[in-house]
Amino acid sequence: MNIIFILILTSLLVILLIKANKNTKEIKLNKVNVHHHLTTRPRLTILQLSDLHLENISISATELYEKLKDEPIDLIALTGDLLDRKRTIPKLVPYLKMLNKLKPRYGIYAVLGNHDYVLKQKDLQTLIHTLEHHNCKVLRNENDEIFIQGKRVNIIGIDDFSTNRSHTNTAYQGLKQGTNLVLTHDPNIVLHMQKYHFDYLLAGHFHGGQICYPKAYHLVKMGKLARMNIIKGFHVQDGKPYYISEGLGQTGVNIRIGSRPEITIHELSLATAADYELKAI
Repeated sequence: MNIIFILILTSLLVILLIKANKNTKEIKLNKVNVHHHLTTRPRLTILQLSDLHLENISISATELYEKLKDEPIDLIALTGDLLDRKRTIPKLVPYLKMLNKLKPRYGIYAVLGNHDYVLKQKDLQTLIHTLEHHNCKVLRNENDEIFIQGKRVNIIGIDDFSTNRSHTNTAYQGLKQGTNLVLTHDPNIVLHMQKYHFDYLLAGHFHGGQICYPKAYHLVKMGKLARMNIIKGFHVQDGKPYYISEGLGQTGVNIRIGSRPEITIHELSLATAADYELKAI
């Protein structure tokens, strides 16, 4: 009887693992319309890819391109945790070539995550050089600006909060009036940005729990947001909107339970002079 029970239990476990692995291939394309009521404003279409974790990813560069080739994309944002092994860096190249093939009008931007920082010194610089060689601007507590119909958009890259690399004041240094788009990896930073205005913030880090049944209890050590069960999707903090991607890859083992890999396209309305005046009040 005990042997039969063990065989049944083992069979159920195998079925569960097969299903959990299959979940990693069922990638969802989410579209988020920010300030959707402001229909007369210029808009920025942002493709966000987060947490590729190229050691455990279930979509090839070619398959990703096929999903996105018909989407109009103004800007691509990579919000950290691309990989964590030196040997994986060459695997990044086809994905970067694919992103360039999408022809984002205003370029590709990236911030680094805690797994990227597993790479040390020379290997980390190789990762950064690979990104930059393929037209991806890496922002490490710094900012850049683009102009859309004459309106400035500040792209602010705040380095990884979970590894104590975030220097928000430095990232905001020298900003001029415009729409503030923040890219970062660990969304917990929003709890420490009361003094810093952003119109939208993009992050990842939590994988939507990855193994999330009935809840992602294993995330409790990953900061206050996780303990509040804020681990994915659209949220508002201190009146400012932000989005947490469930990520495209997986860590540990290539399975998902109660979550799905995510590609996100954000439509962001740009600020106007009247909005700047309200911010100053």
